[in-house]
Amino acid sequence: MPTLKSLAFAVLALTSTTALAADPLPDAIAAPGETVVLSVHAEGAQVYECKAAADGKLAWAFREPVATLLSEGKTVGRHYAGPNWELADGSAVVGKAIGNAPGATAADIPWLKLEVASRRGSGTLTPVTTVQRINTHGGKLDGACDKAGEFKSAPYSADYVFLKKS
Repeated sequence: MPTLKSLAFAVLALTSTTALAADPLPDAIAAPGETVVLSVHAEGAQVYECKAAADGKLAWAFREPVATLLSEGKTVGRHYAGPNWELADGSAVVGKAIGNAPGATAADIPWLKLEVASRRGSGTLTPVTTVQRINTHGGKLDGACDKAGEFKSAPYSADYVFLKKS
């Protein structure tokens, strides 16, 4: 059924912000009583570093995201370590994860709910209090690695919904 899933994802990616926000989300990432400020699509990579795990064995550890934020096919900003979201209008927010739900497949990074911990500049993101990462595709990198300090990227896409308290 990958074809049907791909088609469903493409249709969902093309829906309006209102339709996207109206879809029921898992309770762990829902934001009842908040309204959508902006919804964007992200294309990029999750960057991992080879590090010793708790058991002493080398394994891939998440380091940072690197993604372009798109709206109607145009670049409107970027997403990077922090996690930070920064728009071309100069507004930016830093989030702190407060909830998560599994992605659609084992290869997909989880959906997240993030609380805005700080903000910079003024513009579209100024009133934002919550960020949701939904509709993730790819981005996971698990397992052993060979050399500490080595980096590897896993391509991913997701939708980010920026919300404010009503």
